[in-house]
Amino acid sequence: MTQANDPHALLYGTKLDPADAQRLTRQLLSSCDDGELYLQFIASEAFGFDDGRLKTADYSRDSGFGLRGVSGEMTGFAHANEISAAAIARAGETLKLLDATKNPLAAPPERTNRHLYTDACPLDLVPFAEKVALLEKIDSVARAKDPRVAQVSASLAASWSVVEIVRPDGHVARDIRPLVRLNVSVVAEQNGRRETGSYGFGGRHLYDRLFDEGAWMYAIDEAVRQALVNLESIAAPAGEKTVLLGPGWCGVLLHEAVGHGLEGDFNRKGTSAFSGRIGERVASPGVTVIDDGSLADRRGSLTIDDEGTPTRETVLIEDGILKGYMQDRLNARLMGAEPTGNGRRESYQHAPMVRMTNTFMQGGQDDPEELLSRVEDGIYATSFGGGQVDITSGKFVFACTEAYKVEKGKVVAPIKGATLIGDGPSVLTRVKGIGNDMALDQGVGMCGKGGQSVPAGVGQPSLLIDGITVGGTG
Repeated sequence: MTQANDPHALLYGTKLDPADAQRLTRQLLSSCDDGELYLQFIASEAFGFDDGRLKTADYSRDSGFGLRGVSGEMTGFAHANEISAAAIARAGETLKLLDATKNPLAAPPERTNRHLYTDACPLDLVPFAEKVALLEKIDSVARAKDPRVAQVSASLAASWSVVEIVRPDGHVARDIRPLVRLNVSVVAEQNGRRETGSYGFGGRHLYDRLFDEGAWMYAIDEAVRQALVNLESIAAPAGEKTVLLGPGWCGVLLHEAVGHGLEGDFNRKGTSAFSGRIGERVASPGVTVIDDGSLADRRGSLTIDDEGTPTRETVLIEDGILKGYMQDRLNARLMGAEPTGNGRRESYQHAPMVRMTNTFMQGGQDDPEELLSRVEDGIYATSFGGGQVDITSGKFVFACTEAYKVEKGKVVAPIKGATLIGDGPSVLTRVKGIGNDMALDQGVGMCGKGGQSVPAGVGQPSLLIDGITVGGTG
């Protein structure tokens, strides 16, 4: 590792040393039940290529700390972009506002020696000119695929983050996190009609996987294919329909409609549709939903979460029975449960909260083609765009970016303007078939909650669901 990328130097510099960080944390959190000093350095870059030329090339670096103290249900939090003993001491003044009824300090997280991804910094390993050249090549290859391709946009992004978590009990944990992503978007035009298609992929690894010719060529093919399919689309039907969801990225519906409702904070406060239902049947037999932040190289994975807890596989629903919730340290302590490695924050400027990592449904035994043959009158959705969800009720609205009308077990035509409307808890009880083709998404997900955004992963097999309301234009 080069001196420029030495984690110790990037975090501590000349204004703070590890001994002072530990002393200050111990002193400032002495009357708290839990908490930590969170140090972070992050470097990021983003390239945007549009209309045949490079439109943006951004590079930034930032560092700072967040100091959190927890007393009962109350949290005190302060942050600054200066990592120094003086700034940390000033931040400690905030914690004096806590109503500290001193309880024993919460036990530290377990330690782990595993590494789920490389420590290397992706930004430095590929020259600037090669990154631009790749985007130029993607642009020219995509335009040559079909004369109907009218516009191409390609973007490349990477970040490298070093975090260190210092606890008042002397526990110190460090994680070094790479993240890369490539996106291709295409507009196709025919007879005055314009439609879009897109594809992206990435993860916690270096640029080499993005620069693999087979990988970026596949991204182009998929973006062009989707745009051309949408050129042939007809108005979406409306009404209650049988819906077949494709594998992989369609798990974003599961993530939003069900996943947030299984996070510990909503359940501790009784505001989730799943509150107080551990041990009850909440889904059809065969439905098993898991959150797992310990998958190597995945976008939603973390070696440790942002409180220092090692991530793990957490079974949320097993064979239709609710087994547990995702937990950060605060909600786990108040609910008498174990932390599950789901305490996450967007950056040092944010206090952690319970969040998903990679959330997915396990595969079943059904052949996807056989599932399609069961659809008498419905739609087959293979890709989603944006959606909205109400956590308390689980009600959701999702827009399909690629979907097809199905009649008597056969795909009839692509459709445009379809939205799926329903609520997560009841949708899980209407699952009538689970494919044997479980897949994780390609590494593009972002999850928003409480004003914070973090990378996340989703996944599922093909799913046959009876009775989802389809909002359409036809």
